[in-house]
Amino acid sequence: MASRLEVMTGIEQSGVVAVIRLRDGKRLRGVVDALIDGGVRAMEVTMTVPGAVGLIEQLARDLPEGFILGAGTVLDPETARQVILAGAQFLVSPVLSLPTIELAHRYDVAIMPGCLTPTEILAGWQAGADAIKVFPATTFGPGYIKDVKAPLPQVKLLPTGGVSLTNAGEWIKAGACAVGVGSALLDARAIDEGRFDVIAANARTLVASVNAARGV
Repeated sequence: MASRLEVMTGIEQSGVVAVIRLRDGKRLRGVVDALIDGGVRAMEVTMTVPGAVGLIEQLARDLPEGFILGAGTVLDPETARQVILAGAQFLVSPVLSLPTIELAHRYDVAIMPGCLTPTEILAGWQAGADAIKVFPATTFGPGYIKDVKAPLPQVKLLPTGGVSLTNAGEWIKAGACAVGVGSALLDARAIDEGRFDVIAANARTLVASVNAARGV
């Protein structure tokens, strides 16, 4: 398994982390294939997906080389250990849990805890977080990333919530190392109807927005 440094480098280079929340785990493979087709190379399967640990284990065996698989909504060390043993290469949480950061690093696995205020963000960074998931970023917008990065330029920020297919580049320009995108990317109705081509098209739009912001 790649080191946490290698994983974070891959996530930053990709610029996009797909946040997968599904009502039906049977749709996961179709979603993942569509994301790959659309150019997304990093994704997290959240613990809210039924049978998430088993699905992560299966994906870890089957995904093509170069695709980075993580687990989301990881709230405690016990869950962290389960998903790491299942094959998750990085962990994401909506909250700051210091014991979970410690557990992740024991296994040399990258972790991005959820923080919002500058105090929380710095506390998470000083505790060893590999990046900070700025959550929920919906209310604040890209300007908040720029404001936080001004006094804390060393902290890697990955906003989740409020990132759309077309404004993703604005978050990157504001200083985000990458963006986490869920519902804007994964159209629930299209998934329910098995129209995975819609997901692939969304992914292409999202990746293009990030690349344009980076001048790629």
